[in-house]
Amino acid sequence: MNTPWWKQAVVYQIYPRSFMDSNGDGIGDLRGITSRLDYLKKLGIDVIWLSPIYQSPNDDNGYDISDYRAIMTEFGTMEDFDELLAKAHEKGLKIVMDLVVNHTSDEHRWFAESRKGGEGPYRDYYIWRDGKEDGGLPNNWGACFGGPAWQFDQERGQYYLHLFSKKQPDLNWDHPAVRDDVFDMMNWWCEKGIDGFRMDVISMISKTKDMPDGEVKGLYGDYSPYCVHGPKVHDYLREMNRKVLSKYDLMTVGETAGVTPKDACLYAGADRGELNMVFQFEHVDVHGAYGKWNEKRMPLPQLKEILSRWQTELSGKAWNSLFWDNHDQPRAVSRFGDDRAPYRVLSAKALATCLHMMQGTPYIYQGEELGMTNYPFRGPEDFQDIESLHAYEEWCESGRVSHERFWPCIAAVSRDNARTPMQWDETDQAGFTKGTPWMPVNPNYKEINARAELADPDSVFYHYQKLIALRKQYPVIVHGTYRLLLPDSEELFVYERILGEEKLLVVCSFADHETEFQVPGEFVLGTCLISNYRDRPEKGVLRAYEAVVLHRQPGL
Repeated sequence: MNTPWWKQAVVYQIYPRSFMDSNGDGIGDLRGITSRLDYLKKLGIDVIWLSPIYQSPNDDNGYDISDYRAIMTEFGTMEDFDELLAKAHEKGLKIVMDLVVNHTSDEHRWFAESRKGGEGPYRDYYIWRDGKEDGGLPNNWGACFGGPAWQFDQERGQYYLHLFSKKQPDLNWDHPAVRDDVFDMMNWWCEKGIDGFRMDVISMISKTKDMPDGEVKGLYGDYSPYCVHGPKVHDYLREMNRKVLSKYDLMTVGETAGVTPKDACLYAGADRGELNMVFQFEHVDVHGAYGKWNEKRMPLPQLKEILSRWQTELSGKAWNSLFWDNHDQPRAVSRFGDDRAPYRVLSAKALATCLHMMQGTPYIYQGEELGMTNYPFRGPEDFQDIESLHAYEEWCESGRVSHERFWPCIAAVSRDNARTPMQWDETDQAGFTKGTPWMPVNPNYKEINARAELADPDSVFYHYQKLIALRKQYPVIVHGTYRLLLPDSEELFVYERILGEEKLLVVCSFADHETEFQVPGEFVLGTCLISNYRDRPEKGVLRAYEAVVLHRQPGL
């Protein structure tokens, strides 16, 4: 079976600022990543996805880029990157870059020229509008990080659109020169030998010409009908594919908030000539009275319905991305599992088993393979994240809601939960740095760290290692069809994978107590491929957070 390499791969996401500091300044860097390649090789992953490492003023931790062809000074030099790329390739590891081209930094040369207006070549590189006749903003849209989506520029005398921070002006992709410059930059990186791109908010690059007020949701008008899955997004991605992606052997994944399975088949359909796969966020999208700031958990039947729908509706049409967490989400074991001491290891393994046995390319976020947990934030003074700080200001400091009511919500899902330093060992600062870390280390690092897990054959790390090895050993995990069992169970996530006469039964308990479950007869004599307990399930019952994969050989 001629299978693209990215369908069989497992990806490990690195947030460079928090991964490993090599020079003691408290900030992770490229040399630090290079020093830990053997650790990643031992885990068994195939691809490293680097969150942005380009030159940036760091308003949004590198997602505001001022120079796409330079390395952030804090992270090192281009020579450091070249060394990382070469050594990764020597070890059989691929490098995927984070492509952030919906917007740039307002300190990018293009924006500095565009704000001059006149007849200069960069005049239309961004989205400029006059205010309304009454002197108001061009429309009522709100930005993702709080506040209005428009910022007045004194030099140009107009407003520019920023769907994120005001220091992240949106590029005007309708201007051919913008696309040409972006594609030229992408080709430059590909010629260096990188292995692909994760494309930040790529579904937002095309906007409608008409930009009316949006339906008010929360504090501002909703821009999504006019800026998400816009009228020319697929034209632009096909052009990108023709001019860049098709020339190289790459893995491409697009971040596409609000995407449906039908949309995904357009972005990543096998015959579409656009991307290899997309990220969908339906399974992590729990909204409440304060929007995304919500400590509620998605009921298990709803979670199963969403993930199963993506498995079945993309089958044979497009490829799934599989993830529980990333740099924008809280820690998986705290959000979907149980981070209390008696259950953390079991539930972390159960979550890994549940996800890695599905069809698609699994993504592991740094520290997930250790079962790292959310940080015990005390107050907003602990936050570094621009989104969290703006949200607290808009909801609490404005008087809209009390601190006591809002704090559990924001602490539970703040992006900073994912951005605390990697926990390497039990020494000072978890072995991340010899200096003062840019962000505090989680206090539980003496119990949860890589050194301890590498010394424990029953650790979360080795469970992930085995899951990755199984994916490479059993084609049914990559190619098998998916069938959900017990859809209404509020405690068990059970499904089958089927390839010809070969079957897998994946059983994962999401409960902190024993649950009745009878293994189907055809699997009673099946081989146990992996379990988070030392033995098979007891007859008729599953233990707390038990997860097991049973394999039925053809002919049995």
